[in-house]
Amino acid sequence: MKRGSLFILLTIITGILILIDISVGSVSIPIADVIGALSGGECSVHNRTIILDLRLIKSITALLVGIALGISGLQMQTLFHNPLAGPYVLGLSSGASLGVALLLLTGMAGTFGIAGAAMIGAAAMMLLLLIANERIKDVMTLLVLGIMASSGISAIVQILQYLSDEQALKAYVIWTMGSLAEVTRPQLATMTIAIVIGVIITIFTLKSLNLIMMGETYARTAGLNLTRSRFMLLLSTTLLAGAVTAFCGPIGFVGLAVPHIARGIFRTADHRILIPGSALMGAIMMLCSDIVSRQFLVPINAVTSLAGIPIVIYIVLRK
Repeated sequence: MKRGSLFILLTIITGILILIDISVGSVSIPIADVIGALSGGECSVHNRTIILDLRLIKSITALLVGIALGISGLQMQTLFHNPLAGPYVLGLSSGASLGVALLLLTGMAGTFGIAGAAMIGAAAMMLLLLIANERIKDVMTLLVLGIMASSGISAIVQILQYLSDEQALKAYVIWTMGSLAEVTRPQLATMTIAIVIGVIITIFTLKSLNLIMMGETYARTAGLNLTRSRFMLLLSTTLLAGAVTAFCGPIGFVGLAVPHIARGIFRTADHRILIPGSALMGAIMMLCSDIVSRQFLVPINAVTSLAGIPIVIYIVLRK
């Protein structure tokens, strides 16, 4: 199948999954009512309220999360030449987790406060990485630094968990499971802005990604400023993955598995194809995961992990 046809097919599948995602839940809503509510056609007042005020927000959130994690995962795998790298490899999730842990485990919990604390934690981690990027020339050293920082933060979080009371600990554990249902309209607007900016930055790095994929030596000889390119990629990934973690919690394995699915489907290494391909596949994976999560009433993180783990195992065995 030609790539143009593949994109059209994946876009249609994404649209169908959005309709299904909106229709399923504790109260099942016919697809006809979903289409009616979204198009301004016929739909009962009760169903219209459920669709427009609750489920549409959650479905849009799933769509944006999939796009953000798919793109950021591909960027990190290309930057570090590592098929097992993901959007959280440099500790962005750990930074956000520390911010939430400091908030929840000290007894000052609040819905908007959780998102704000996660954003501050991820932003602080991003600032450290950007400073390190200016001083460190070797990308693998930057990777090791990120992993060590993530391990150190995890140790601090464990200490906070040990010292916290039962209620605060439970709230933190629930946050780590991930959720698409807690995002409000104002938060969705903020998350959308951050992800759109991240995607725009990604568009300007497409040529850099193709050159970096060929190796740093080749990229330098082609005239690429590696420090500046890494800065742009780190900034984009922080906006994409940081926004997701801030408002939905850490969503695992999507950013790790989706780029490999996109490579397998489109059979190319050209990031001009892989970036939109990963975005679509990420959206499809998140929408499918949300449908399963609603049907079986399980955390979204559990579903994405169970879906992504077999793919990762296959990658490890193949490599």
